Amino acid sequence: MPRIPPLPPESTTAEVKIAYNHHKAIYNGRITNMKSTLGHSYNAFQAYMQWYPLYEDVKAILGNRLSSLFAWSISEAADCPLCSTFFRKIIIDAGENPEALALSEEEQHLLTFGAAIAQHKGFVPDEIFEPIRKKYSDKQIVVLTAFAGIMIATNIFNNVIHTEIDDYLEVYKKAALQNKF
Repeated sequence: MPRIPPLPPESTTAEVKIAYNHHKAIYNGRITNMKSTLGHSYNAFQAYMQWYPLYEDVKAILGNRLSSLFAWSISEAADCPLCSTFFRKIIIDAGENPEALALSEEEQHLLTFGAAIAQHKGFVPDEIFEPIRKKYSDKQIVVLTAFAGIMIATNIFNNVIHTEIDDYLEVYKKAALQNKF
């Protein structure tokens, strides 16, 4: 049960309705339970929707597959049922099993980096950071780290609010998540 219920679109302000329409037009994005909950505050909605342009920057660096895996590793480490399930869907729909990923050493380093940011509140040990330093430019590391931060903020929001997993994601939940929130 969510602590704050999603706001039906007809109950939002005109400003939020315009923001929803803009979001749907630009990103072909559905208005999910999280977004409907953010609809209680125009500024909160706008702040969290900055995830999308930053994710586009991450995809330019990592490609689609590794971007999804990076976001999933952060969400798993942050123990966010909603976001973990969202990225599980992307991984599964792409034909992979999140519990049995075939990863290169470089990919594993990146996922370990993302998870470490979430698990250690940004205090990433040198032995985890160094492979990232060797592979990515300063600008790329800034983008990856900023994205990890906004991903964690999204995880925190959903965990605090107990945002319910959207119906279309239910079949993608891990068994361990079945009773959470």
